[in-house]
Amino acid sequence: MRTFMIVAALTLPFSIATPIYAAGGGEETAPKPTKTSKDCKGVRVWDEKKQRCVKPKKSSLDDTGLYDAVRELAYAGRYEDAQGVLAAMSDQNDDRVLTYKGFTNRKLGNIDVAMVFYKQALDTNPDNILARSYMGQGLLDQGDKIGAIAQLREINARGGSDTWAAKSLSNAIATGVTYSH
Repeated sequence: MRTFMIVAALTLPFSIATPIYAAGGGEETAPKPTKTSKDCKGVRVWDEKKQRCVKPKKSSLDDTGLYDAVRELAYAGRYEDAQGVLAAMSDQNDDRVLTYKGFTNRKLGNIDVAMVFYKQALDTNPDNILARSYMGQGLLDQGDKIGAIAQLREINARGGSDTWAAKSLSNAIATGVTYSH
């Protein structure tokens, strides 16, 4: 009963008419599909300068451009392709890279690997509320509602109570349904 009351207190404000938001950086809108997700096959990104799909390491995209491609591919459900783009990013210890390595592994069913990446992301940046949200959803997938609630509390304590990260995790706790993007 106590667990239910805690979940209700944490989730009630968000469980009413919570919109579905897109993953990535806590942004509330889906990434706009580009030629990367529409035209490029496999681990390829659209390179505006070359006007064609290329391997990420051969593209003119910087890490921000590659991150946007990762987010777009993940949103499209192309998790393995997103992992290939992540591998091309210059700073493999960046908490955004680690967060998406966790996310893509979780969506591919590698939950234990995902948890390692989420923990590394949080070791790098304890204020990474997106990593906390995804970790909480992974904990829910494993049946650990208490762990998910702890991550929601951390998100709220770190000023993220009105973000996609908090709303999506709160909704997942309330409904038992985690996000596939």
